[in-house]
Amino acid sequence: MKTGLVLEGGGMRGVYTVGVLDAFTKHNFIPDYLIGVSAGASNGVSYISGQKGRALRTNTEYINDKRYLSFYNLLTKGSLFGMDFLYDELPKTIDPFDYDSFFANPCDFKVGVTNAETGEAEFYGKDSLRDGSTVLKASASIPLVAPVVEYKGRKYLDGGTSSPIPVNEALRDGCDKLIVILTRHRKFIKPAVRFQTFCSLVMRKYPAMMDLLKRHHIVYRENQKEVARLEKEGKAWVIAPEKPLVIDRFEKNKDKLLVAYRQGFIDGEKFLEKYRTEFEK
Repeated sequence: MKTGLVLEGGGMRGVYTVGVLDAFTKHNFIPDYLIGVSAGASNGVSYISGQKGRALRTNTEYINDKRYLSFYNLLTKGSLFGMDFLYDELPKTIDPFDYDSFFANPCDFKVGVTNAETGEAEFYGKDSLRDGSTVLKASASIPLVAPVVEYKGRKYLDGGTSSPIPVNEALRDGCDKLIVILTRHRKFIKPAVRFQTFCSLVMRKYPAMMDLLKRHHIVYRENQKEVARLEKEGKAWVIAPEKPLVIDRFEKNKDKLLVAYRQGFIDGEKFLEKYRTEFEK
């Protein structure tokens, strides 16, 4: 049996996922495989490296530093999030990421990105981090508020745009049972993208990406239906906020972020108490 962990993105809402993962780490629960997109992938790597607390720190301790998240970044570097700060300075010097422990952990890893020129989802494995964090940066580069990231000669944007909940990739990789961590409540309905004229202007160099943005709400709904189908078939278990989180993807209120983290931690502990034996058969 191969157990896979599937992590949705969601920007700062990902702190809920961090809470779940820290609960898993506390109870020494590590799956065989982890796949994530955007913030899901960025938070998942610290779980695999065994650095409990690191993802919480990187999501909260620097949130009011303009290098982290600010309009100053958007005006000076073309990105609301400070991508160089998040994916270069933080993991290398400020709060070092333990690459050795990450690669030593037998848990497999995949990160999803969206090819900006085709609008298609692509996935990279664990070895992609031997080049540093560029692929994580690409996966979290939100269209319209972050620039395209080049990796291995291709241009990429946020992986959650093309594959918001990448359960099918996990199944293709041989997972028999999936634990899906969502950052939206189960009844969430994704709205269609607004300001399409503005979006088309910003994304004019990438028409396939613009087409994807226009139907992203449909893609998201299809992913939700697939998760529900797998759940009904006994192949997937879902952890999600019971109610909408009181934070959005660009949240800067540390107290609100900590509330979401604690809720994730509680939900993670409850999940293991109820279902852990399902993944140890």
